[in-house]
Amino acid sequence: MALENSEYAATVVGAHRIRADWTVVRLIGEFVPFAAGQSVRVRVPQHPNMVRRLYSALPPSLDGKLEFHVRTVPGGWCSPSIVTDTRVGDEWRVSAPEGWLAVEPDATDVVMLADGPGLAPMRSLILDLSRRAEPPTTHLFVGGRYPRDLYAADMLHLLSGELPWLTVVPVVQSEEDPDWVDDWYEASRVDIGFQPEEMMPGTLAEVIGRFGPLEHHQVLVCGNSAPVQNAVRTLVDNGTPVEAIRYEGF
Repeated sequence: MALENSEYAATVVGAHRIRADWTVVRLIGEFVPFAAGQSVRVRVPQHPNMVRRLYSALPPSLDGKLEFHVRTVPGGWCSPSIVTDTRVGDEWRVSAPEGWLAVEPDATDVVMLADGPGLAPMRSLILDLSRRAEPPTTHLFVGGRYPRDLYAADMLHLLSGELPWLTVVPVVQSEEDPDWVDDWYEASRVDIGFQPEEMMPGTLAEVIGRFGPLEHHQVLVCGNSAPVQNAVRTLVDNGTPVEAIRYEGF
């Protein structure tokens, strides 16, 4: 049953710290009526009177599964607690879906640009597209400052292998990881992922700028404000129609 003010209850069943400043939170609870690519408002027990807007990395499901990729916001109140203090059994409140990241039903070619937590809605949309009889040809450009910032490399590598219509392009500003050790990254390392030669150097804006105008594509962009704004500016300057672009920044 829905809670007051159209809130829905969801219980944490997994909190996986994958970087010093990243965690993946999985929940199961009541069905939340949102669309793939939308964000939702969440309240967590560590800060019950504060709200944070997050994107689910899973499309809506009748069994109430949700997944959120949360990164610490410097100086933030809520995100550091989610990253460090979330525990199995915590009850979250979920409500107020909004946003307009969506793939049109008649789209045949889609380009997605994701920076940081902007990957979550793109993954949700890709999983939703996989349910279509004829999914559109989709290119996902996912950016990070360093190779280890590509926190979902294993998942993306597997998805691109399973879905013949999906191509994943990893983009890194620096081809070498920093010298300091991230113990959470070291503990979560797996053998599956992108090889150095598969990564394109540069920012998302620089890399997408090499492809010229995207005149016949639907373009979705999501992530941290500066990279998102730079990528959209580059797309428009290169001749991509403004009406073909949907973007959301943090």
